[in-house]
Amino acid sequence: MAIGKWIGGIVGFMSGGPLGALAGIVLGGVLDSMLDAVNTPETQGTFGGAQGFGETYAHQQQQGQRNSFLFSMLVLASYIIKADGKVMHSEMELVRNVLRQNFGEAARMQGDEILRRLFDEQKRIGFSQFRQTVMDCCRQIAQNMDYSQRLQLLNFLVMIAQADGHVDAAEVTAMKECAQWMSMSADDVDSMLGLGKDDLESAYQVLGVSPTATDDEVKKAYRRLALEHHPDKVAALGEDVRRAAEVKFQKINEAKERIWKARGL
Repeated sequence: MAIGKWIGGIVGFMSGGPLGALAGIVLGGVLDSMLDAVNTPETQGTFGGAQGFGETYAHQQQQGQRNSFLFSMLVLASYIIKADGKVMHSEMELVRNVLRQNFGEAARMQGDEILRRLFDEQKRIGFSQFRQTVMDCCRQIAQNMDYSQRLQLLNFLVMIAQADGHVDAAEVTAMKECAQWMSMSADDVDSMLGLGKDDLESAYQVLGVSPTATDDEVKKAYRRLALEHHPDKVAALGEDVRRAAEVKFQKINEAKERIWKARGL
């Protein structure tokens, strides 16, 4: 992925604003240090093996959405990872794996460098100012991504927070802050934290209902989740992100099946 496409994608999809300003600070430095290594004849004008960036306007729009999604994920991850006051190797490795598996090796290399520069920027301006920047970025994300895309973004952030096997209370607070700044509910974070667990209590947590809820209320909650989290809702971000959404969707269905079995539905 040519580094210039990060800049072009973000300017095209999230023109100006706090994300654009932060991208200019962070990506400018990355451009200086990584341009020659990334823009080889084999990779020039490509994104994770995709067709040429300038081939069609529709393709440019998709690339802009993908790049903006990815940069937004790194910005919010840099805030959440430092929420407990330390950067865990396991968390950084999970970010690298998410980037590699979903966006390719070039994105993994650049994303790792960008994340480190975001940590440097947080240190330079101080936590309070960086928190305000993240808040402003979240509001811009809410204006440019639909709800299902924001849910998938939140899903990646929860995965990163869970990487070290323990989600610190400060990380949960930071994720709920980001969710609310993105015009989402803090309950969305709780729902994501219940994914992949095999107990009945967590299944209810995923659906966002109490064990005392009626069958109709449980069914209604599942239908809402199924609509919001359907993989097709994030197809515009690329097949790789859609596959990640399919894994999340399967876990939601597994939670639903545990509840249905317990209730005899």
